[in-house]
Amino acid sequence: MGISGIIVGGLAVVAIVVVVIANSVQPAGPGPKNMASDGVLLHGVDGQIQPVTTKATPEGGKPTPTEQDDSVTNITVYSDYMCPYCNQFETSQMPQIQQWVKDGSATLELHPFNLLDRVSLGSKYSTRSAAAAACVANDDPDAFLAYNTSLYENQPSESTRGLTNDKLAALAKAAGATSGEVASCIQDQRFAGWVGDATNRVLNEAIPNSSLDKVTSTPTIIVNGKQYTGSLTDTDAFAAFAEQNGGAA
Repeated sequence: MGISGIIVGGLAVVAIVVVVIANSVQPAGPGPKNMASDGVLLHGVDGQIQPVTTKATPEGGKPTPTEQDDSVTNITVYSDYMCPYCNQFETSQMPQIQQWVKDGSATLELHPFNLLDRVSLGSKYSTRSAAAAACVANDDPDAFLAYNTSLYENQPSESTRGLTNDKLAALAKAAGATSGEVASCIQDQRFAGWVGDATNRVLNEAIPNSSLDKVTSTPTIIVNGKQYTGSLTDTDAFAAFAEQNGGAA
């Protein structure tokens, strides 16, 4: 084979590689509805916890930070569904937080993202579970909080492949996400690209409504702009922090 044949063959290989890469990287597309801030905002209405509905962020658009009400306790949590410390916070603190939200003294904004894909043996569980939560937020937002709870109740151990998409879809249905779109959205991982974009923002950009330059660990908990760094399981310590930082909890 002459040198021209080698060059042509090399170009063919490069072309194949480019095609493979192009086909394997899915565009993010529009974000999920009801997650305009990259998170789901929950507030109390007549003693019940309800999501604040928002339009989807268009493809290529930027999230819209939540306009917080300084007269209440604004609690924002950045977490990964495979993070065991996030589960500790969820199990210990969420009962009292949900009570505050129900009585109108607090809001809760949940931001699932991917920090731990590297510990799910290549299955990208953190991305898949966050994308599944986005599917529920998009198509059946009233079930989001119950699904968030269920994902922690069924949390897989690190260094495993995590739950299958079938299991993630089944948990969504059990949590009350009865829309027929939810299961197909989870199976297709419709919002996996969006999770990637949201994760990049969390890890590399300033965090709205706070003084944080970025998120560096999970869970990251912010109360009225101040990061909580105390015990994840001490409910009295967290309640004191919430009250100290301007809330009515």
